[in-house]
Amino acid sequence: MLKRFLMETDFEKVKSMIQKWDRFELMEVPGIDDRLARLGVELNSAGFDRWGLHPETLRKFAPFLYFLYRKYFRVETAGLENLPEGRALFIGNHGGQIPLDAMMAGLALFLDGEPPRIARAMVERWVPTVPFVSSLFTRIGAMVGDPMNCRELLLHDQSVLVFPEGVRGSGKLYKDRYQLQRFGTGFMRLALETKTPIVPVAIIGTEETYPSVFNFELLAKVLGAPYFPVTPFFPLLGPMGLVPLPAKVTIRFGKPIYFEGDAGESEDLIREKVQSVKEALQLEINTGLELRGENIFTGVAK
Repeated sequence: MLKRFLMETDFEKVKSMIQKWDRFELMEVPGIDDRLARLGVELNSAGFDRWGLHPETLRKFAPFLYFLYRKYFRVETAGLENLPEGRALFIGNHGGQIPLDAMMAGLALFLDGEPPRIARAMVERWVPTVPFVSSLFTRIGAMVGDPMNCRELLLHDQSVLVFPEGVRGSGKLYKDRYQLQRFGTGFMRLALETKTPIVPVAIIGTEETYPSVFNFELLAKVLGAPYFPVTPFFPLLGPMGLVPLPAKVTIRFGKPIYFEGDAGESEDLIREKVQSVKEALQLEINTGLELRGENIFTGVAK
């Protein structure tokens, strides 16, 4: 699969796209003002909402994000009609080393969802240690994956995007693509506590954008990073090897799942509920892979 993908990739086209990034010669975003206005967020005098979202920053970067979404990764969606009204907890599969999966899923909800919504992506705790990235992510809707942040957002009828695999998912090797790793259970307790429906989100394609063949654990430890991926292009090609491959991305939103119960239930009962979410997500992943003609083994890791 990887060999075929590399042979079919038009790297001259990739080069041209990168040059456009440098010049920021990107397309206008149709309806951006209307979509921002319909988000219904309450802003303070500085133009921020209570969690750090800054619509003007989102507007500024919208052409770049729109270019990535529509032209570079050519995102297609399925199941947006399934979304519940009001707050929702979106549970996605992680992979691809860098958080392109969260970015594309969030853009799908903002650009293609009706009504448009901001899903606050819960990012790993190491992300804020990266200069510039932390403040930018916060301004466009991401937050550190802290239970208190997530609880407050849900209690204020916001949408939250969570990847329960954590770094186990984002840092997995290419050979393990689309095989869900162990899920944390915190998201289920928060869903029960806040009476929030859970929506499985299968993201197909981002695991090919930065195919890791080896995790250089020693160097990762030195750098204080959770992993250091080695790909067919990086570090061999230097900075050019850091550019994600333009894999086509499909995002499938499953039907919302409503759970009854108490947030203080035993760990065994919580894990049963988590497992049902995991199985629903894996089913959406497998369906997406089948529709694109993929024939690889995928299973639900215990």
